Amino acid sequence: MRIAIVSALLLLSACGTQTAGNVEAAGGADAVEGSATAGDAQAVKEDNALYEFAYSWPAAAGKIAPVAAILTTERTRLKNELTNDAEAAKAEMDASGFPYRTYAMDKSWQVVTDTPRFLSLSATQYSYSGGAHGMTVSDALLWDRKAQEAIKPIDVFTSSAKLDAATQDAFCTALDRQRAAKRDEPVRRSDDPFSDCIEPVANSTVILGSTNGSAIDRIGFLIAPYNAGPYAEGSYEVTLPVTDRILDAVKPAYRDAFVAR
Repeated sequence: MRIAIVSALLLLSACGTQTAGNVEAAGGADAVEGSATAGDAQAVKEDNALYEFAYSWPAAAGKIAPVAAILTTERTRLKNELTNDAEAAKAEMDASGFPYRTYAMDKSWQVVTDTPRFLSLSATQYSYSGGAHGMTVSDALLWDRKAQEAIKPIDVFTSSAKLDAATQDAFCTALDRQRAAKRDEPVRRSDDPFSDCIEPVANSTVILGSTNGSAIDRIGFLIAPYNAGPYAEGSYEVTLPVTDRILDAVKPAYRDAFVAR
């Protein structure tokens, strides 16, 4: 078995702009357990008969030791969980005489934006555990330079309810526009849950972005398959400008890091 740690060129998602340089290095089987090298973009990939595992983060995250430590710990946990689940499934399939389908886990972190106050990260995580298809979900992490701590983007708001109230109308308008484009027909409210106007926070991963790299002036909602439409439609992403109403939902301790557009 060979595991390689490779410095990756990672591009950001729709809320900002960031790149990292390419440097390559190789490690042995214990490399996935080790700490990240400060300042490096990291990418671990492992492919064998039991599972496929990949985990990566950009250089901007590697430059912050506590963030690199958080991601290294999560990488180890996810690999251990995948290994244990895959071994158990393989044993069960062998015992029952059914073919085993290789498990998979792939999580990739990207920079959303990097402002004087915050490093905003988002992640796409794909997993497969032998079913009809895999599943893709999102994650987010916000490094607060002032407080020297990692939090979730939703934690900067006074409550999910207040953020929902500030974004619901614009969120649903943007989501329905995307639904209509994918379905090639207008979205009409009905008993079909995939046509309903959903609650933004409960049905998505919230991310924070910036158009200028100085202050947070946009908010994104990453919506997993099934939350806004059938699996075949895939994921949705709604991005909204920070308004005065959204700004009012931000906790006072973080408000100076935001600006309304």
